[in-house]
Amino acid sequence: MGFRCGIIGLPNVGKSTIFNALTAAGAEVANYPFCTINPNIGVVPVPDPRLENIARIINPPKFTFTTMEFFDIAGLVKGASRGEGLGNRFLGNIRDVDAIVHIVRCFDDPNVSHVHGVVSPADDIEVVKMELVLADLEIVEKRIDKGEKSAKKGDKLYRAEQELYHTIQKSLGKNIPVRNIDLSPEEKTILRELNLITAKKVLYVANVSESELKEGGEYTDTVEKIANANGSEMVVICGDMEAEIADLPEDDRREFLEDLGLNESGLQKLIRAGYRLLDLITFYTAAGAELRAWTIPSGTKASQAAGKIHTDMERGFIRAEVLNYEDFVRVESISAAKEKGLVRIEGRDHVILDGDIVYFRFNV
Repeated sequence: MGFRCGIIGLPNVGKSTIFNALTAAGAEVANYPFCTINPNIGVVPVPDPRLENIARIINPPKFTFTTMEFFDIAGLVKGASRGEGLGNRFLGNIRDVDAIVHIVRCFDDPNVSHVHGVVSPADDIEVVKMELVLADLEIVEKRIDKGEKSAKKGDKLYRAEQELYHTIQKSLGKNIPVRNIDLSPEEKTILRELNLITAKKVLYVANVSESELKEGGEYTDTVEKIANANGSEMVVICGDMEAEIADLPEDDRREFLEDLGLNESGLQKLIRAGYRLLDLITFYTAAGAELRAWTIPSGTKASQAAGKIHTDMERGFIRAEVLNYEDFVRVESISAAKEKGLVRIEGRDHVILDGDIVYFRFNV
């Protein structure tokens, strides 16, 4: 699996429309709150021209794209942290994703009601942010209460954790998400157990009308300013147009985009932004009959990348044979790359780079 994104937003902002367009999963779409009660899940192959180029050259029996997994989660409303709407059911569904895709309504349409009666991206973003902060605050306060007895007994580990939890509690009380708090790697490790929602990175998606897709407008400017202020990514998508694209045969989609003066679909924009946001890279393996793309965080070591494929490969790691994608495309043969000395032998601590083609040697 590549990475998992939870699609959230207020009711009637176009979440399920965009989810359907991105995944062709057929989630129910309707003009009323909580039409999505249980999370719909769609797994999408990540478009990858490099993988296709490698496949063209080596002609493997099978090649497999890496994927992005989308969870279309019920619309959040003010008071969800206190049980309003679907309350904790919503909040529980979002805790296990890698990143949050926050759909923000940036279009006017009298036929699609707004849960607050007026379209206001800034207010909508603030409502969702506040509910997620309150939900995390409840988790942290419960952990503080649970740890007080151990801390009082003099357990140094518990005292250090309690100090951190109190720091987080104060920041959340000021409406500051955990992702915006300056934490050390050790502190992030401690917090990982709590699986706090506001610790996850957010990708804002401005859902616009087709007329504002290219140039944007006041609504999209607002979303962009908020994203920039929070160190987040932001993309502009027309959900209705993406739905049209999803209904077209694969061969007709590029022509449709070109007719509109667009270089890529909303899915492609969203994936690129997601990779930047999470600092992800792709590497390739061509062992046996299958060529395959894999997604890993930037900075991943060779032995860890092997573990992405199978834990036995990490445990019994011997070495990695690494070939740069550009070098491979230039010589168009792995054997020729070896003859020219382009295949490097690397140890377990070698950092895998974006586009590397890797063969792992291991023994268990």
